[in-house]
Amino acid sequence: MSSPSGTSLEKPQIIAHAQQGLNYTVFECKWVPCSARLVCLGSFPRGTGVIQLYELAGGRLSLRREIEKPRPIKCGTFGAASLQQRYLATGDFGGNLNIWNLEAPETPVYSAKGHEEIINCIDGVGGLGVGEGAPEIVTGSRDGTVKVWDPRQKDIPVANMEPAQGESKRDCWTVAFGNAYNQEERVVCAGYDNGDIKLFDLKNMTLRWETNIKNGVCSVEFDRKDINMNKLVATSLEGKFHVFDMRTQHPTKGFASISEKAHKSTMWQVRHLPQNRDIFLTSGGAGSLHLWKYDYPAERSKKDSEGTAMGVAGSVSLLQNVTLSTQPISSLDWSPDKRGLCVCSAFDQTVRVLIVTKLNRV
Repeated sequence: MSSPSGTSLEKPQIIAHAQQGLNYTVFECKWVPCSARLVCLGSFPRGTGVIQLYELAGGRLSLRREIEKPRPIKCGTFGAASLQQRYLATGDFGGNLNIWNLEAPETPVYSAKGHEEIINCIDGVGGLGVGEGAPEIVTGSRDGTVKVWDPRQKDIPVANMEPAQGESKRDCWTVAFGNAYNQEERVVCAGYDNGDIKLFDLKNMTLRWETNIKNGVCSVEFDRKDINMNKLVATSLEGKFHVFDMRTQHPTKGFASISEKAHKSTMWQVRHLPQNRDIFLTSGGAGSLHLWKYDYPAERSKKDSEGTAMGVAGSVSLLQNVTLSTQPISSLDWSPDKRGLCVCSAFDQTVRVLIVTKLNRV
């Protein structure tokens, strides 16, 4: 494990606590809220999908349930579920959105033919006591569309963001909810294979902002979903991430940002620590994890020459990094309940539970 400058004892450490080899390609792993359980989603070599439920006990992962489905499962979220139900929403290679009760997973409790092609990404809000307003799910697909679903409604989207007439279809790789701080406000951020980032305002049904970071956008995440937009991190194919300060939007320059080149290859994921929104973890194509801290500037906005407010970006510092695998770490999830507990999966067909220490001292 390599360490940044300074005494390693003072720095957070990333410790492998438990790991489990899998007999399939795993695309996503998620903690089951308020439990010591996690789910792994993926594809068997024979081309079917799989949901596995594991329990963490005594430093070991024990398989509790395995469910095979007709199509490979690419992504999942608990974000639109209640804490009582803890239903899992998934997107599969056939473009289907399904919601599963993991206690009785034979038949979905909700199903929609969401997209014409593979659903690459999914996010939820309004469940788990996180975010105001309706429980909603957003999906992004290779077909170029981003759709928002209310599982209480029929199997049609409540919003559909698709390329404008004459615009070429882009592969949507990542989606994230944000700004869900009251009953009316809500945004969706989407990242695409050509480097486009688009911010959709769901209250006004408008494209609020867009930019391009020149390389495919692998992951986007707001530091919190249920507050006024504060920060957004976007990771890219070229091992770089961008942090946008979302508090001040300039009419022509948009949001202030900083970028950092961290990984030697694709930066697959970013996930913010639930207990501290200024700490986040990124995963790389060479099997590495980097732990970062964002520091705010003395003043977050200033006036331009015409007196219009514009944002001021802060800075980032590397707290720790570790290499866990020779293959890309494609999925990350912090435990919402236990500070410093994290799960990640990699294309070496292994799921790993990690403990990150000393986070309360950072």
